[in-house]
Amino acid sequence: MTRNEFSSLVARMSRKLYVHAYHILEDQTGSEDVVQEVFLKLWKMNASLDKYESIEALSVTMTRNLCLDHLRRQKFTETGNDRAFAGILNQDPSPHDLMEKSETMEIIGNIIENLPEIYRDVIRLKDIDGFSYEEISEKTRMNINTLRVNLSRARKMVRDELLKFSYGKRGNKKAPGEVL
Repeated sequence: MTRNEFSSLVARMSRKLYVHAYHILEDQTGSEDVVQEVFLKLWKMNASLDKYESIEALSVTMTRNLCLDHLRRQKFTETGNDRAFAGILNQDPSPHDLMEKSETMEIIGNIIENLPEIYRDVIRLKDIDGFSYEEISEKTRMNINTLRVNLSRARKMVRDELLKFSYGKRGNKKAPGEVL
């Protein structure tokens, strides 16, 4: 895509993407930032854009996903709106809580080590090393949609194994929903 074609795309899609982002975020600055990030990502993907049937559909999907990411980040950084949640966050953890968290992290680490390689690599890169989907896609040469599916499956496997472990630790015979 040439610079002129990209400029035309930006002119054609800016308003639509902004309205879509604003509908989700209800925040002017955040919506503008999301739209700018979408166009930046599209420009970086320039060489591979011809693989997509509709760049417009891709840009709307990217806008939605970035808005949802923005809301998730915001949910965990804002403490002023939810007093009960803020109170919990402001409490210092007890030594017991610290030990329990440490044990849980060790168990999760062991579970991740036993995942199939493709899932193990994806979950490490995203959740432990903190790489973006685009960076992981470049490193693994994996399509972003495939990457998201693999990450979701890896997280589900970790969750399921952690549940099995926690129910087994308590002496229960089976986890909820598990068939004997």
